[in-house]
Amino acid sequence: MKRQHEAGFTLVELLLVVTLIGILASIAIPGLIRARAAAMEVSTIGSLRAIHSAQAVYLATCGAGFYAPSIPWLATKPTAGGQAFIGPEFAANTTDRQGYRIRFSLGTRAAVAPKTCNGLAGGQAVDSYFVGADLFVANSGVVSRYFGVNQTGVVYQSTKRVVPFYSGTPPAPARPIG
Repeated sequence: MKRQHEAGFTLVELLLVVTLIGILASIAIPGLIRARAAAMEVSTIGSLRAIHSAQAVYLATCGAGFYAPSIPWLATKPTAGGQAFIGPEFAANTTDRQGYRIRFSLGTRAAVAPKTCNGLAGGQAVDSYFVGADLFVANSGVVSRYFGVNQTGVVYQSTKRVVPFYSGTPPAPARPIG
């Protein structure tokens, strides 16, 4: 009796292929996790810089030398027309983006601040502000960083939450990026 030759894979061959795929995946997945965490950090730093830039434009063009007391005031268009100082993705003092909670806090209100071009009453603008970015959940196996920026424009990073600071530098372990 002759046996017919059957085309196909044996169970051993299939197990070998599955094992190789598992090994390759175990090598690649940590790198993908690190890349995703780095992309989230870069996006968050970009958001902090966008808020700082909006505040700088507000200071120079609308606030008569003072900053907006909140993100909604940056999102308010000037009464004479024109664009808002910040994009529509920021509408509140707390915004959740890319695994981070971005939080705005105002400094001291300036009693001498005049009425602004977008309708903020006199004495309501501020002389300083702080924007922090906190992780929702620390990434396992990846260094988790928290961020913060104030009116100086220097973005600080830390392995712990950056506490609000309105002048000088934040306490350790925070340090400037770059």
